[in-house]
Formats: sequence, structure tokens, C-alpha cells
Amino acid sequence: MSAPSLAPFILKRPWLQRWVAPLAKWYGNAAGYRQLGLRADDILPEENDVVQLALKRLPPKDAYDRVFRIRRAFQCSVSHQLLPKDEWTKPEEDTPYLSKIIEEIEVELSEREDLEAMVVQKRAANASSGH
Repeated sequence: MSAPSLAPFILKRPWLQRWVAPLAKWYGNAAGYRQLGLRADDILPEENDVVQLALKRLPPKDAYDRVFRIRRAFQCSVSHQLLPKDEWTKPEEDTPYLSKIIEEIEVELSEREDLEAMVVQKRAANASSGH
């Protein structure tokens, strides 16, 4: 699910961060999802097993809020309207809530895969003694 990211590279270089920050802000506003009241994690594709598992692990309040935002955005889309400006998602409110859970699940799955691929061998001393 996770794609390679340039964020660590950019964050280590203040001059590059100063150059990229306005572009990132512009892109976030131009994407349009905030004008419908959505957050970035609301528009992640749900057809992935990892995302489905992450959605099941969401706290009930976060899950309810997510469904509310998606239904409200759908209603706005059907009526070809945007939310009033005071109801738009503000950049400081647009924090990841699902991405953290997705990363945890990916770590768990990679650990599980490593454990399932592990080969256990008997030591020669134990094999000869009959244990």
C-alpha cells in the first residue's frame, strides 16, 4: 500500500522544504477534497485488504465521522455544490487518521510473512540424543 516517499529527503533539507511547501499547499487546495469537507485519508481506495482491515480497526467515533464526511461529500457532488467556506476542511484539520493504522498493519503483515517463511532446524546435538 505504501508508496516510496520523498518527504524524508525534503524535510532534511530546509532550502528544499521552503521551495516545496508552497507547491504542496497549492496542490492540497487544488485537489478539491477539502472543499467537500473530506480529509486526505477519506479518499484512499478501499479496494485493498490492508485498507479494509484498517477501517475495521478505526475507533467508532472516527469511523462514524468518516462515513458522515463521505456521505456529505457525495451529496454535494450529486447536487453539484460545494460546502460553505466555513465548513471546508482546514489544512490543520487534515491530519492522517487511517494512514497510521495502515502502516501498523503493513508492519504486522511483513512480520507474519517473515515468521511463516522461517525454517526451523534441529541442532545436531539434539537430533543425536533423540529429543
